[in-house]
Amino acid sequence: MDATLALAAVVAVVAAVRSTWSPCGVSMLSTITPVTEASRDRSYPVTVAWFLVGAVVGGITLGLGAAVAAALVGGLDLPTTTALGTLAALAVLAAAFDARILGLDLPGHGRQVNETWLTRFRSWVYGGGFGWQIGVGLATYIVTAGVYLTVAAAALTGRPLVAAALGTLFGLTRGLAIFAGARLTTHEALYDFHRRFEDRRELSRQVTIGAQLLVAAVAAGLAWGPSGLAATVAAGVVVLALVQPEVMRVRSTARGVTTPVEITDRPATVLVDERAASFSAGR
Repeated sequence: MDATLALAAVVAVVAAVRSTWSPCGVSMLSTITPVTEASRDRSYPVTVAWFLVGAVVGGITLGLGAAVAAALVGGLDLPTTTALGTLAALAVLAAAFDARILGLDLPGHGRQVNETWLTRFRSWVYGGGFGWQIGVGLATYIVTAGVYLTVAAAALTGRPLVAAALGTLFGLTRGLAIFAGARLTTHEALYDFHRRFEDRRELSRQVTIGAQLLVAAVAAGLAWGPSGLAATVAAGVVVLALVQPEVMRVRSTARGVTTPVEITDRPATVLVDERAASFSAGR
């Protein structure tokens, strides 16, 4: 396994995990759980199976786009050092976007999954459909520049099949996150889980930024030696020093409790169930 591929795999997994804290990611952990599926008289294992299939297919879709870019990069016959140097620069840029420094704001859109599917369609439709939208990464809210970095890193391998595999890895990782709610069999457990989950939102952002800077440092060291490593580490220190958490409030209408949490994402209302909690955040 060459260095570019290894670093690209790290980028894909980290971006997928961080994306679980997107409004759509949180929504999936609210709407597809044992307790909510039971309230709709649906089978949780069946829905999850379709969700996972959809997420993998979504990852393959993302990978196919990255494969086209990889074919173009491969045609340039770039030296490995150039590919690694480019990856280092892009990883620092991604970290800067995620840290929201210098007025940088992540490009994206505010599209949510269509939650009316839950009552209009069978579980295989909304399970597979939601899974695909989550797995493709670009169809709904994007909360980390790591998603874009994943595509760029896959392209920099210069190998279409490898790029497709990296996209699939991203989709699979996003899909597997659904199992975090596998033991939520009561509304109380659902509520408590999401309180704990929100408490880790800011930590997930900081870990993602740190991972991106680590990828940048390793890539720079391999591309340019000690001087490149030193310069990247210095840039990373600046980025980390400028990271500022944004404190929002998350309201639970289920118990009438207002809990301050660390949150950096855009506003969203997450449907849990007609009888369960709903979480909303404003930016």
